[in-house]
Order: sequence, then structure tokens, then C-alpha cells
Amino acid sequence: MKLFTSIFVLFFTVSVLNVTCQNSENKKSWDEAYAIIKNIDEPKFPDKEYNVVEFGAVGDGKTNNTVAINAAIDKCSSEGGGRVLVSNGNFLTGPIHMKSNIDLHIDANASLMFSTNPSDYLPLVRTRWEGDNCYNYSPLIYADGQENFAITGKGTLNGQGSTEHWWSWKGSKERGWVEGTPSQLDDNCRPLLKRYNDNQVPITERQMGEGHYLRPQFINFIYCKNFMIEDVTIINSPFWNIHPLLSENLIIRNVTINSVGPNNDGIDPESCKNVLIENCTFNTGDDCIALKSGRDFDGRKDNKPIENVIIRNCNMKNGHGGVAIGSEISSGVKNIFVENCIMNSPELDRAIRFKTNNSRGGITDGVYVRNVKVGEVGQAVVSLDCNYHIDREGQGKFTPLVKNFYVSNLTSEKSDYAIWIQGIEGVKCIENIFIKDCVFSGAKNKYKIDNVEKLSINNVMINGRTINIEK
Repeated sequence: MKLFTSIFVLFFTVSVLNVTCQNSENKKSWDEAYAIIKNIDEPKFPDKEYNVVEFGAVGDGKTNNTVAINAAIDKCSSEGGGRVLVSNGNFLTGPIHMKSNIDLHIDANASLMFSTNPSDYLPLVRTRWEGDNCYNYSPLIYADGQENFAITGKGTLNGQGSTEHWWSWKGSKERGWVEGTPSQLDDNCRPLLKRYNDNQVPITERQMGEGHYLRPQFINFIYCKNFMIEDVTIINSPFWNIHPLLSENLIIRNVTINSVGPNNDGIDPESCKNVLIENCTFNTGDDCIALKSGRDFDGRKDNKPIENVIIRNCNMKNGHGGVAIGSEISSGVKNIFVENCIMNSPELDRAIRFKTNNSRGGITDGVYVRNVKVGEVGQAVVSLDCNYHIDREGQGKFTPLVKNFYVSNLTSEKSDYAIWIQGIEGVKCIENIFIKDCVFSGAKNKYKIDNVEKLSINNVMINGRTINIEK
């Protein structure tokens, strides 16, 4: 009896210590998250204003204002910075290239309407396309190596993507593609860029653009620091909406994205450090927020993880995932924090989504999700998948690893699965997963969990029944 009592006390003590350690680690991690936020400074600008109209811009929706708008930006930057104002009208433009110390401000009574002529987005610029390094069409708004700048105002950025313009390049009939016309699926397009990555062709030789049908991002900033996007509404992007790349210290706040075309991800920070995304609303044709760090050999070579990301108080409607990690995460993922978000739509496939495979590789260490309210999703509420597109791409040699993944105080009302966690058979790729104090209602299926090590589901209710799993 004494032996039994001793074993019980030991087991109880270890269990309490484990829970205490988990709670302590969570608190410490969230304290670190708020410390990160305090260290992200908002850009500051001199009190000077440059109205694009004074540089010849006309807001009639017809006149091409590319030269005038960029001239205003160049002049403002050369004189120490300030506000470049777009007001009173619909201003048609080609690519806008941001400069340091510029606040591009679009008033509520104004919009920037971007040209649908691909040749307007030449010459090519360096970027990544779905995680692959290359030179491609200039994004609609672009910056390379700039710092202390912003896009602000309650106006609209309209990429004018549609089945007639840009979206048909996807190669999907439902997006306007007609059989016999070119698309990104052609051998000299997306497959060519993949071969460049596989064979590690120098980036200067990866000249895409004309004849390759890779759509430009709406907003893409590469090698930049200390910038902000605030208050604007973005609609009808050709491709990804906001794509910060290899950059540091950025804020995206109070932005509304209503863009449901193919691959119209909302915000895709890639290989960035110190990122705050808050109070944003998403209605997208792909993931609302997707965190990335490069694809396959390019990602591993650059070795720049996505790290120190705080996502809070956002509203996700349509999309493939509410907050997604992957699939291009070959450089790894560190310290991701999601809290106080609402996700709800029959056209939202998943709420919290992790996706990768053993061609990507990479280590994801430290994901913290709390206080998320999910209404309806079409598939799984919490989805961790290490076999993403494995049927399409085959088995690779770079086993991914996701560990220290915490979900707490999440509720959902309707889904196919409450929890879907799929590792790779025979290898360790998912471990230290903690889901606690959650309530999943209206789930057609409770959970599907395979090939996972060190899983704790504690005080979780699915369809009215409490589930506790320790393995």
C-alpha cells in the first residue's frame, strides 16, 4: 500500500510539475511577445506634404499617373521625407516604388487603381515567388532596401485583378483561363522556376517576367526596415496581397483586405523578424495570414526564419486558412503568437493551419495560440499537416519538425474535424503539442491524430464530451 501511495504521489507530483512548467513557459513566452511589440517603433516623418496633383497627377481614373506619383515620392525623399498625399479622385497608375522616410497617404476620398498591362511592370525586380528567389514583374507597390516608410490613409488600393486580367494566368478555367492560352502551369513558367531552385541556378539568371506568366504581388517590400501599413483597404490583387520579405520591424494595422482571386493570400510575411499584425479584416481567395520562410533549397540556403510575429484582434472570413504556417518554411519558424481573433465563414477551410512536407524541411519551434473564437470552418479547426501536397511532389529528403505548439481557450461552433494532426509515418516530425481548455462544438468528426510524439490534450470538450489525451 505504501509503495502504491508513493507511486501515486510521484505520478501526481510529476503531472503537476508538467502542467506548472507548461503554464510557466506560456506566460514567459507571452511576456516575451509583448516585449517584442514594445521594441517595434512606428516610422516617423517630417511635417511636410507633397500632393501628387502638384506633380501632374490626374484623378480621373483614366490618366496614367505612374510618373507623377513616383516623382512626388522621389522629391519628398530627396528633401528628407514627409507625406505624399493622394486625395480627391481615382488615380490610375503603374508600379509605385517606395523610398525611405515616405508616408504614402491615400485619403478616404481617393483610390489608387493599378494598371492591368503587364508591360507596365517592367523592368524586372528581385523578389521571391512562392518561396523561390527570382527576378519578376515589379509588384504593384515595391521597395528594396528602404527604411522608415509607410502606406496610410482610409483610401482604397485596387489591383483590378479579375478573370479578364491577371487571374487567368493561374491556369484555372474558373478563373478565366481558356484552353490553349498560356498560364503559369506551362513548362517554361512555374515549373522552370522550380527547376532553377532545385538546381541552384544563380538568381541573376532567373529572369521571369514576360512569357513566364507569374503574377506580381500587390505589395512587396524586400530587405526593408521599420515600416507600417495602416488603415487602407486592398481589393482585387493579381496575386498575394501584402508580402514583406527578408525585412525587420514592421506593423500592419487596421487594414481591410477584400481580394478573392487565386492565391490571393492576405498577408504573407516571409523570412521576416519582429512583425505586428493587428485589427485587420480578411476576405481572401487563399490563406488570410500565411507565415513563410523560403522554399526548399533557396530557403535553406538563405537561412532566414520567420520569427517574432504577433497577430491579434483580427477578423478572418473567407480563405483557405485563418492563420497558416507554411507551406514554404524551409528556413524555419520561431516565436509565433496569435490571440483574440475571430474566424468564421463556410468558405474558411481551417482556422489554425500548419502545412509542410519533407521536401520543405525546416524547424518550427514555438507557436502560441490563445483566446480565438471560431464560428464555422469547412474542414478542421486546428490542422497540422506534414504531408501537404505529398501526392503532387513526392517524398523528399528533408524531414520537417514542428514542436512546442500551444493552443488554449479556443472555441468553435461548426467544422468537419475539431483537430487534425498528421505526421509522417516512421519519422519524428511533430512533437510537444499542447491543446487545453478548448471547446469544439458541431464537429462532424472529433479528431484524426497520427504519427505524433508527446501530445497533450487537456480539458478539451468536443461536442459536449470532455477529451483528455496524453501520449
